Amino acid sequence: MKSLVTGGAGFIGSNLVDKLLELGHEVVVIDNEYSDVHDQFYWNDKAQNYKYDIRDYENTRPLYDGVDFVFHIAAEARIQPAIENPIQAVSINSVGTCTVLQCAREAGVKRVMYSSTSSAYGMNESPNVETQPDDCLNPYSVSKVNGEKLCRMYTSLYGLPTICFRYFNVYGERQPLRGQYAPMVGIFLRQRSVGEPLTIVGDGNQRRDFTHVSDVVMANVLAATSSIDSKFFGEVFNVGTGTNYSVNQIAGMISKNKINLPPRPGEARVTLANNQKIQKVFGWKPTVKIEDWIQTQL
Repeated sequence: MKSLVTGGAGFIGSNLVDKLLELGHEVVVIDNEYSDVHDQFYWNDKAQNYKYDIRDYENTRPLYDGVDFVFHIAAEARIQPAIENPIQAVSINSVGTCTVLQCAREAGVKRVMYSSTSSAYGMNESPNVETQPDDCLNPYSVSKVNGEKLCRMYTSLYGLPTICFRYFNVYGERQPLRGQYAPMVGIFLRQRSVGEPLTIVGDGNQRRDFTHVSDVVMANVLAATSSIDSKFFGEVFNVGTGTNYSVNQIAGMISKNKINLPPRPGEARVTLANNQKIQKVFGWKPTVKIEDWIQTQL
């Protein structure tokens, strides 16, 4: 098997690249090191690595030839920077996704796995289920949901098999640690390691469904390799544990030294995945509990 991973030197992407290589795949990585929240990027020298922008059709199109599976993870993946620069977010997440899909279509790729976001649910009541209407609160979620719709269109119009994942608050090894907009778990652990107080945005009662990166990787692998009814192509699948914790609870697992910051606009109060669909179709189940993982990091 030959797989192509966009964003394959970043957090989720590099973990996926390692797993695919372990499974014996030939792997092509496209990553332009755009994100500024990483202390380092994780290029695996066993892969074929290319430092290109996913929107660069001319240079990236030949890399899709002979590829069986495309895992599209590259994105502007932070809500607040997308609010500050919506044009950039829409360009990367919408135009970039269209470019990836077009390249995959022209190359005859067997299946495309698209990484989307639980931010699509906005203020919908939890637990969030895939049949709920979109409620995009910011340019990030709008641009990512547009990517989902492009996937659905490429499936229905062009016959390109696609699978869309809505990730719920991914954490784990190689998670971003830099900057105020890095994921919360990584920020808290970094702050504790240098003796700083944990910075809790708002009152800390907002709740999140925290999903370990290894479980996200396995969802992608199962989606690529499972035999499924074609009616599921172009559809959305939640990738979450079905359990959530408040920010205050997570902070309490890490340190008693805490301070509160002003709340941010454009963010949901509660996320919680209904994961019955992905369990039924792909046989996926979460395996890592955040409280157990945090204990291994202290």
